[in-house]
Amino acid sequence: MQHESGMDRGPAGSREPRLQHPSRLKLALALLVLAIAAGAVALSGLATRESNARRLQARAQALSVPSVVVIAPGIGTSASPTLDLPARIEAHSRALIHARVPGYLKSWTVDIGTPVKAGQLLAEIETPELDQQVLQSRAELASAKANAALSEATARRWQALQAQNFVSAQAVEEKLGELAVKQAQVNASQANVDRLLAMKRFARIVSPFDGVVTARSTDVGALVSPGGSQGTELFVVADTRKLRVLVNVPQNQVSLVRRGEKVRFSVPERPGQEFTATVQALSQAIGANSGSMLVQLVADNPQAGLLPGGFATVSFDLPEQTGRLTVPPGALIFGKAGLRVATVDANDRIVLKPVTVARDLGTVVELASGLSPADRVIESPPDGVSDGDQVRVKTNEPGRTNGKAPGE
Repeated sequence: MQHESGMDRGPAGSREPRLQHPSRLKLALALLVLAIAAGAVALSGLATRESNARRLQARAQALSVPSVVVIAPGIGTSASPTLDLPARIEAHSRALIHARVPGYLKSWTVDIGTPVKAGQLLAEIETPELDQQVLQSRAELASAKANAALSEATARRWQALQAQNFVSAQAVEEKLGELAVKQAQVNASQANVDRLLAMKRFARIVSPFDGVVTARSTDVGALVSPGGSQGTELFVVADTRKLRVLVNVPQNQVSLVRRGEKVRFSVPERPGQEFTATVQALSQAIGANSGSMLVQLVADNPQAGLLPGGFATVSFDLPEQTGRLTVPPGALIFGKAGLRVATVDANDRIVLKPVTVARDLGTVVELASGLSPADRVIESPPDGVSDGDQVRVKTNEPGRTNGKAPGE
């Protein structure tokens, strides 16, 4: 009888390995390990996603609070403060020469830039119509004189007849009345002649004062009409030996301007040069549109170096002001509530404070009121800030004031 080792026969005579049950156990264990690993991976992903969501939410909340840079108000230390204002230069005397009588320009003797003296002939007007009116008025005067002479002779004869009682006193009075009427007509005719002759003298256009012809807007043969409307002048004569400098001083500075005070001014065409003017007159009224007062200065111009009609910059010396706080122009907020500055309190919340500007120095603005030296001012406030908004203060550079480091 033969024995077969290591193999068992089945019903069909097939052979199966004896280690069949241990292999199934290993497979189950492997599947269990894979399931546990997959669960761990899933739990790890969910935890990571939740952590990322929390971080994103925290980041969004942090970004929703604006970051600002705060500065301390500076202290103005200007040793010689000045108030620089734009001004306009005009001739002390300026005349627009218009025609007084109608006619045609016969000739002109001066052109622009010509110095003239008072009474000097500028041009002549040919007046044919006026000449005929003069002739007519003289003829009417002669007729009136003849009628008056006849009335005078008649009145004398009637007075002689009254002395002989040939005529009544009433008749004599009537003749004397007619004589008075004729004499009045003579006077009226004489006045008309004098009027026309006076107008005839305006055919000679002369300079009203010593000066310079700054404009000529006519030529020979041009039709000339009397009138004083703008643009119809024949010549413009200006006295440039003395000039008027007109400047508008803001209302909050008018109390610093005194009549007789010496001020300095400069003009663009002469860079680096300064001229002196004297405060001559103050308008004593504030303009409703400009909020300023017109001040007139007078400056000598003997060499005609300054040109009328130009612009100038006037510098008023102001009394020294120490201790005023300054902030950069970017710290100012303009709105319906007026001019304000955004500050940060101890809880890092915004406090808007109304301020009053004393002077604009260009790089900084000097404040008259509204801030204290201990305030933390936002250097450049974000748009739409309001009282109570939470902000995050950035770390500023040490020693930084008004947004500038020392020595900048």
